Amino acid sequence: MASSEIEVVPSESEPKTTQQQNSTQQIAIIDVFSASAYGDFDKLRKFVEEDGAPLATPDGNSYYALQWAALNNFSDIAQYIIDHGGNVNATDNNQQTALHWAAVKGSIAVADVLLQNGARVEAADLNGYRAVHIAAQYGQTAFLNHIVAKYHAEYDAPDNCGRSPLHWAAFKGFSDTIRLLLFRDAFQGKQDIEGCTPLHWAALRGNVEACMVLVHAGTKQELLVKDKAGNTPLKLASDKGHRQIARLLSKAERANSKRLFDKILGGKMGEVGYAPILFCVIIVLIILFINSVLATPTLPKVTAIVGLWGWIGVSLGIGSLIMFYRCCSKDPGYIKKSRRSDGYEDTEDPLLNIELNNASVWTGNWDQLCPTCKIIRPVRSKHCPICKHCIEQFDHHCPWISNCVGKRNKWDFFVFICMGTLTSFIGAFVAVQRIWTAIPVLSAGKTWIHLVIDHHPDSSEYHH
Repeated sequence: MASSEIEVVPSESEPKTTQQQNSTQQIAIIDVFSASAYGDFDKLRKFVEEDGAPLATPDGNSYYALQWAALNNFSDIAQYIIDHGGNVNATDNNQQTALHWAAVKGSIAVADVLLQNGARVEAADLNGYRAVHIAAQYGQTAFLNHIVAKYHAEYDAPDNCGRSPLHWAAFKGFSDTIRLLLFRDAFQGKQDIEGCTPLHWAALRGNVEACMVLVHAGTKQELLVKDKAGNTPLKLASDKGHRQIARLLSKAERANSKRLFDKILGGKMGEVGYAPILFCVIIVLIILFINSVLATPTLPKVTAIVGLWGWIGVSLGIGSLIMFYRCCSKDPGYIKKSRRSDGYEDTEDPLLNIELNNASVWTGNWDQLCPTCKIIRPVRSKHCPICKHCIEQFDHHCPWISNCVGKRNKWDFFVFICMGTLTSFIGAFVAVQRIWTAIPVLSAGKTWIHLVIDHHPDSSEYHH
């Protein structure tokens, strides 16, 4: 894959922030370019207003003063340069504009100044990179979100090699940028000129988290796509020795494959789960306990204390059934899309007016974006691929209740587990006590287990 790096100033000469102005006094600021790069507004004004230095011409490397200001997010200097003749769409030798440079470090304030003064958000350089590509290459997720939400930048645009911002984010391993792009419906199956999808590049580079995000948000089709050399993402990961990714992709392929048991049941078992089976088992055990332990005529008459404990066990079993039903049928905490006061879904971009520094709305964790449900979910929430919903305070998906365990049913689940455990212990204790008191004196050569099987087969069956 070709180098993605935008041509910028070498690291040793990168500008300092305004908090380091004392150190900038020792740096030679000799022209409008260095003044713009280091944020020295006073000297910039002196060069322009007293010395008559132009702002519309580039330096010896074809870089403009506006590009240097954009790189380091000096929005006041950028506005001043524009007001004094700077061209927002001027390009250097690589056809890069100031907006490209702003994308390198995520300079949102400067991007606003540029775009509000006529900068072209879809301007492309010699490689076909737009600002969205540069932002994805450098992992500037907030900047990418800003220009997409506010200025409608095309987030799925291809470069000259057919690679979208999602390809670049996967190649560089910026999982947060991947989450944002998937949230905005970037196409996972897009193939570049080499036939590679974003998952191919993430697997090739060994970017584990990027692969996890792509796999969890994708489908079986992306796992099986082959590039022009005939390689799937799994084969690329295996060939490169990325064992963890190879295991992840192999597991995902198996999980997406139809199991024999599901085929026999017409594929319904995966949707229904094992809740009907467990419900029937609980009812059968309760009936078996009553008939074979408490009410059987082959055992001695039930004493008061044993009868009390026996019926306590039955009551707990019935209570378990009630809690089981609540666990199965209750909303575990589905997170729904916001709705307007008239009842219709809010179609406004959910990331347009989000305050990224407001902890009550946003914690700074891009994992809060669900690319499937298209919602901003609270912390500790997770998307369940089986239920196909985001669950608040998600714990796990339990196939035995055919439901997730989350915020609204976690206590019901806890009570169900506790009642079921108590029922099992009490039932086993009462069954053993009833059988033990009914055993006669053992004959020579016989154990009490033989006697139980011979005289009380129903009770021994329940006990087991």
